Amino acid sequence: MNNPPHHHPGTPRDLVGIGIGPCNLSLAALAHPLAELDAVFYEQRPRFDWHPGLLIEGSTIQVPFLADLVTLADPTSPWSFPNYLRTRERLFPFYFAERFHIQRAEYDAYCRWVSQHLPGLRFHHRVDAVRWNPQHDVFEVDHTRLGDQGDTPAIGRTHTRNIVLGIGTTPHVPDSLRPLTEAPDVPVIHAADYLDHRATLLGAGHITVVGSGQSGAEVFLDLLRRRPTGQERLHWIGRTEAFAPMEYSKLGLEHFTPDYTRYFHALAEPVRDRLTTSQWQLHKGIDANTLAAIHDELYRRTLNGGWPDTVLTPGVRVRTAGRIATGQVELHLEHLQQGTRTRLATDAVVLATGYRERPVDHILVGLDPYLRRDSSERPRIGADYRLLLDPCVTGSLYVQNAELHTHGVGAPDLGLTAWRSAAILNSLTGKEQYPLPTRTAFTTFGLKEPGVPTQHARRAGQLTPLRE
Repeated sequence: MNNPPHHHPGTPRDLVGIGIGPCNLSLAALAHPLAELDAVFYEQRPRFDWHPGLLIEGSTIQVPFLADLVTLADPTSPWSFPNYLRTRERLFPFYFAERFHIQRAEYDAYCRWVSQHLPGLRFHHRVDAVRWNPQHDVFEVDHTRLGDQGDTPAIGRTHTRNIVLGIGTTPHVPDSLRPLTEAPDVPVIHAADYLDHRATLLGAGHITVVGSGQSGAEVFLDLLRRRPTGQERLHWIGRTEAFAPMEYSKLGLEHFTPDYTRYFHALAEPVRDRLTTSQWQLHKGIDANTLAAIHDELYRRTLNGGWPDTVLTPGVRVRTAGRIATGQVELHLEHLQQGTRTRLATDAVVLATGYRERPVDHILVGLDPYLRRDSSERPRIGADYRLLLDPCVTGSLYVQNAELHTHGVGAPDLGLTAWRSAAILNSLTGKEQYPLPTRTAFTTFGLKEPGVPTQHARRAGQLTPLRE
């Protein structure tokens, strides 16, 4: 293993990473053996944590273990999940366990192991602003080292030639429900904080889970398993027309390949926007095993006669909500197919309403004059994950997990993390540091570009370009 070059004060770094989630942790791991690359990564949290409020016992990640931080770009990397198991003397137990999908808690522990041993990571550092210095052709990154329990925060500035933004997503609360989360009387929490409040929720008489994705399903199942038979008093509602399984067929999964990412990026902006909203079941559906576990648990509770005290209703949106004098929450519901409306009084609410890309405007306000935007005022992002900037900016600004509108459903998928990190490093260094496959899917997602055939006779199955 090579160590990164020693940084000389006053010399611009080659790369500053902002945020240390799985995306930038992957980038840091793949950058580590590149001896010529001087890189540092900042994160405001005190340590690596991956959705700690949803590390429910037994819950698994929805991609195979090969979708770790490095393997799909460099299977020989010391930062792979199999090497993590080897260092923990757990390789043989994992081999006999025959687990293709590992538990979330294990993925979190693996990433934390990488973060604790990888140099160049600066936790407890909040990035406050980024600007371009045209006199010296470098980015200026202002940051604050956050104090620990009484320590005085320290302000600093780092100069760098390139930046990678990987600050992740933030829990989303719909406008109609936001007032509920601001008052402490009745527990109304986002699923991201579920485990922190599970004991309080279980003490409530009636609980409502809002959201029909994977998080909503996992929370509902966990609550169901912990409530007495016949006294469950659980509601589960969601906007989708069904509690639908995630697309997990072999060819369906090819939407999470570099081939599809390249195809999607080349589409016209209106087409990309239309696809983004229509492809929700590719990445927002529910794992079939979770749906089966819910059904099994509900069925088990009918063995002695009767039905569990649960209501599962898809196709429902929450129009408005408020607190009532009895100390409960009242949800005003509308069934989207029936056109009917009703009210639901409940003692606690879990909002499994998903995540949104974390806003970066406050960080990038100093770069706003240089940013190129699309018709919806979103940053334009090249195929190599580089934001399109004014040509006078000679440095590069890359993004990770903020390119759904330009690169499609694979943007937040862990399975593309290593490939994207390798693509960024190849682009940033101008070298093929990591050879990447030219083809990754059996599916051909679009017709090939028209061209002049090399022979007059065409083989069967060969596309013929049309001339209009």
